Order: sequence, then C-alpha cells, then structure tokens
Amino acid sequence: MTVVRTPWLHVGQSAAALAASMGIGRFVFTPILPLMVAQAGLSAQNGAELATANYFGYLVGALAGALPVFRRREVVRASLVTTVLALAAMPVTSSVAIWLVLRFVAGIASAVTFVAAVGSALHHLRGHLPGWAFGGIGGGIALSGILVLCSVGDWRVMWWVAAGLAAVISALAWNLDDTAATSTVEDRPRVTRPFAALFVSYGLEGVGYIIAGTFLVAALSPGWVGSGAWVIVGLAAIPSAALWAWLGRRWSRPWLLTVALVVQAVGVALPAVVGGVVGAVIAAALFGGTFVGIATLALAVGADLHFPRSVALLTAGYSVGQILGPVVAGPLLRHGYRPALVLAAGILLAGAAAAGVLARMRPS
Repeated sequence: MTVVRTPWLHVGQSAAALAASMGIGRFVFTPILPLMVAQAGLSAQNGAELATANYFGYLVGALAGALPVFRRREVVRASLVTTVLALAAMPVTSSVAIWLVLRFVAGIASAVTFVAAVGSALHHLRGHLPGWAFGGIGGGIALSGILVLCSVGDWRVMWWVAAGLAAVISALAWNLDDTAATSTVEDRPRVTRPFAALFVSYGLEGVGYIIAGTFLVAALSPGWVGSGAWVIVGLAAIPSAALWAWLGRRWSRPWLLTVALVVQAVGVALPAVVGGVVGAVIAAALFGGTFVGIATLALAVGADLHFPRSVALLTAGYSVGQILGPVVAGPLLRHGYRPALVLAAGILLAGAAAAGVLARMRPS
C-alpha cells in the first residue's frame, strides 16, 4: 500500500525529530540544571563542563552528519534511540565523569539527527514550511520547561520523564525520509570575504547563545520563574524560524541577521540588569524568538553566497562557538550567573557587528 505523504506530514516528522533530539535531548539539561545543583551536589563549574561535553559531542556529530551515510533513515533512528538512552542513563549514576560521557554521546546523536532532519526538510519542503519544521526545537524546549514546572521536584525523575517523552516524540519521527541531496553550489564562484564575515558572526552567535541557553534558567531562579521562562523560550521559538524566513523574502537577510543578533543580545542581558517576573518574561521571549531564526537566516545567507559546503562549515563554526561558550563563562560563575549573561550579550553584539559588515558588503 502506498502512503500519501503530504508536505505537512513531513513538517510534523521533521519537527518531531528536532523536538526529541534538540529541544529535549540537548536542552532539557537547562531547566534540570538548578535541580542537580540543589540535590545532586553538582557545582556551577561542573554544569559548565557537562555543557561543554555536550557541545563537543555536537561538533563531532555535525562533522559526521556532513557525510551522506549519516543522513540515512537507519542512522537517524539509531541516533534517536541513543538520545533516549543517554537521557535515561543520567539518573542511574552520580558520577560527574559518567555524566560527561553521557552528555557527549547525547551531543553526537542530537547533531546527527539535526543535520539529517534539516537536510530532509530543506530537500522536500518549500516556502515557509522548513521554518515550521525548525519550530520543533522550540516545541521540545517548551515541553522540557513544562516537564519541570509540573515535576515532583526530583532531578532523577525529571531525567526519566524526559527520556520517556523523547521516546514518544521519536516514534512520531520514525519514518522520516532521508535524503541524498547534494549541493549545487560547488561549481559557482566563491564569495570569500562576505562568507568570512558570516562565519565569524555565526560563530560568535554560537558562543553567546549557548551561554544563555545553558544558564538562563539558573540565572533567573531555581523555582517556577526560571522554568516558566524556559517554557516561554520554547513557545517563542516555535514560530520564529518561519517568521524570520518570511521576513527574509521581503528584506535583506544580512540586515535581518544583524537586527536579530542585537535583539537577542538585549534579551540575554536583560536578566542581569532587570529583576522580577516581567524582566524574565521579556528576556525569554526575545531569546526564544531569535535563536532559531538566526540559524535559519545564517544558513540561508550562506546558500545565497554560493559558498561551497556552506552549511557544513557554518555548522562547524557554530559548534566550536558552543564549545567555547561555557569555557569562557566558567571563570565568571563563581560570581553568579548574571556576569556570564553580560559577557554573552557582549559577544552577541560583536556577532551583530560582523553581520553588519556582511550586510554592507552584500546589502541584499
């Protein structure tokens, strides 16, 4: 029997893959981190180390995902299963060394799934639909925040419930189409200087965004304010990629990238200078409404520049930035989380400046 595949079915499957692997597999650590600090004896420095291990795994997975074999359905299924198992194994031990290994493995699995799901969406979908597929990341983040809000407050239970939730969502993505699509930009002229500016901008985004993505909840509050803000981050991220993609068809993508980075910098800096629920809500909305959109814009600009293997190169630079983020923020954590957020905002403004240079070279 032939299964009729509608575009929205493919959107749903791609979004489910991204929700399980990224929204939960990677980012559930953010709302659980305060619980682990309070209950499992995890220090803020250990938290930064676990984040770094996950991001280093993501770099390895992103590089592997550039190979066509890693975009096959069987490999994506294996990566989804690995993500679930890595989540479920976290509460089995209290060893930081084993946690480092588990978060590293989860990073590899999430990156392989990300590259495959995004490649499949871009290959099979058109117009604004890939943006809605990207929204799966935000959906997973929102679910991870709701999970902690509705929790019994035990860090072990949270990891097990997250693993169960990821398993259910992975089942929805089980029949995601693979793609062997190859880029056609290899034979086109290289645009080196604008791409270098884009590479720097997107790499700095990786540094700044991941500091906020790791420590935002802990900086706001270990209670309901922080977890609630993380739900808002996810909800804001769901439509953001489609919105920024829609804007990119009407205005200059490089300039939109510049604006998005500035808006994100404001959102990241806000909790360091404004307290209370209102500041947390605004910060979460600005952060959630930009970080997926920035990825969408940057990858689209890379394609517009016709630079060979732009997606792979940009993803690698972004991954290196994610590895460096917790490392550079680590020394500041002894003074609390807010100085790290100020640093992240400054790095994001530097990324906006690099995007502005790109926009001046390639205004359209």
